[in-house]
Amino acid sequence: MIKNVGFIGLGVMGYNIALHIINANRNVHIINRNSANTLKFIKKFKNSKRLFTYDQYDHLSNQCDFIISCVGKDLDLKDVYLSKNGILKGLRPKTLIVDHTTASYDISKLLYEKTLGKKCYFFDAPISGGEIGAISGTLSIMVGGKKSKFKNLKEIVDLYSKSLVYMGISGSGQLTKMVNQICVAAIIQGLAEGLNFAKKKKLNVDSLIKVLKNGAGQSWQLENRAKTMWKSQFNFGFMNKLMLKDLDIIIKEINQSDIRLPVTKIIRNNYQKLIKLGFEKEDTSNLIRLLM
Repeated sequence: MIKNVGFIGLGVMGYNIALHIINANRNVHIINRNSANTLKFIKKFKNSKRLFTYDQYDHLSNQCDFIISCVGKDLDLKDVYLSKNGILKGLRPKTLIVDHTTASYDISKLLYEKTLGKKCYFFDAPISGGEIGAISGTLSIMVGGKKSKFKNLKEIVDLYSKSLVYMGISGSGQLTKMVNQICVAAIIQGLAEGLNFAKKKKLNVDSLIKVLKNGAGQSWQLENRAKTMWKSQFNFGFMNKLMLKDLDIIIKEINQSDIRLPVTKIIRNNYQKLIKLGFEKEDTSNLIRLLM
């Protein structure tokens, strides 16, 4: 049984994932940061013998046989793993490392190679399902890394996910997440245009959703965002600035390949427009703002 789990990144997603792990009687090791979620987590478990805090990444990694990171971007990963007192410095042999950050293919390959040199196993494992999925423990996780070690992830990752799928060698998880974001962005754009059309034509939104969700137009975005888009409610969910970051990763990747994504580029520019208008923290469903 894996008992000591290091966790880096107690953001919206990470906080809820870490809750599932500590509530499953695992020891959770975190970095002592002055962030709201970290302070909240420490306060919640201040009397628990299962929470351990550290001031340096290498001190944390030296005490763990399973490490999870869920941070913002490539530069954050470089700081966490490769800095002077980073995770890499303190790694114990055979440690399993699961990175839930939506990051580039290149950084995932780099960290896989660096950790393999320490006889450890790094898996790029971006997630889908949003805050709702993190809270309910029903995330979908796409994984790249060493196939022979993949089965060893299930003991911990199954605590907060409903789907854990091995996609291939290192970097395959991030490539799969790129496909996910291409599809999600297109669905949101299509839903925004459809709802705008319906509103201008004075259709009943409840009847509309009922029809669409039982036909080929069904989607997670339809069921979870259509009503709030109709009401212009966007102060929750996955922020525009994060979607733009994800789409920029995709654009960078296709610029290195012979791949055309004309619609994705248009949607990427729409998110950039929303951010310039001051809506960087609103939910991605607010693409409909540009049509109103």
